[in-house]
Amino acid sequence: MALPDSPASPATRQAKRPMARYFLTNEFGLAALIVLFAVLFGVTAQGFLSPFNLFALGRTASINIMIGLAMMVVIVTGGLNLALGAIGVCAAIFCGFLIQDAGLAWPLAIVLALALGAALGSINGWITVRSGLHSFIITLATMSIFFGAMIFLTRAQSYRGLPPELTSFGRIKIVEIVSPLLVVTVVVALLLAYLYRLTALGREMLAAGAKAEAAELSGVRVGRVFIICHMLSGAIAAVAALMLTARNGAAIPSMAGQLGQDWLLPAFLAPVLGGTLLTGGRVSVLGTCLGAFLVTMLTSGLLLMQIGEFWIQSFLGLLLLAAVLIDKSRRMLLDRSKLS
Repeated sequence: MALPDSPASPATRQAKRPMARYFLTNEFGLAALIVLFAVLFGVTAQGFLSPFNLFALGRTASINIMIGLAMMVVIVTGGLNLALGAIGVCAAIFCGFLIQDAGLAWPLAIVLALALGAALGSINGWITVRSGLHSFIITLATMSIFFGAMIFLTRAQSYRGLPPELTSFGRIKIVEIVSPLLVVTVVVALLLAYLYRLTALGREMLAAGAKAEAAELSGVRVGRVFIICHMLSGAIAAVAALMLTARNGAAIPSMAGQLGQDWLLPAFLAPVLGGTLLTGGRVSVLGTCLGAFLVTMLTSGLLLMQIGEFWIQSFLGLLLLAAVLIDKSRRMLLDRSKLS
């Protein structure tokens, strides 16, 4: 018979289970990979650990994390938002128009641009709920609609006459290596973590994503929750685009690629690598942040090693596929073993 303090005692096994679960989490795996690749690139890629590159890495990662968070808040319900880039570009161009042509103060222009992003997101959510179609189809259509309308209304005009208070924000350095854009991203991530962990609305989002029918029977207004998630996604996409505008010093229609498609790969990679289930019901804000940072680090390191951009995109696509397969295998392993 095992003694109470012996390693074989039930109390000891119970204590070991949380630790074992921690080592099997996406967050721990991503943190380990970030450390591993930081050491690898620090040795093999000249200039990777220089203050300039670390500042550029953090500035780029902050935008990629924000893009990942914008997709994450929709994936949590089992949906998708392929119109992220289009919504973001529309918000940034609208902000540039309000400042340069309408003469509004830049703080008010930013607020109205965020409101436009939320409004476009709510349109996606409303159509999805009313039509009963998957958001993949709806946002695929609105991606072209939003982007095309923006190009038609602005005649593909770029807005470069932005105030220095806005454009310099993307170039400021905190202790030489930290960008204020990264601070904005951390604040948004903390607010989202608070939303999902400590608010009734966050719990309703998770419940609606896990099993919509059961949530509806429990009194959750699932349609309303879906619309709010898309609205939140649109607002976060607008934040990402405004951060990109501050970094570039201008609002440019091509800032997210044709139809905003350049945002799609990082938008999927970050939450999937971080452990957010594509089927909905589970979210990891920290995992999404780590996943986006890992992708940014890999891209930066490989570029410094003079690997062609085409090969990098191919590698990131393979990474996304591997992440989905590994996550499925990990969940199957946990279900079978129960860590007993």
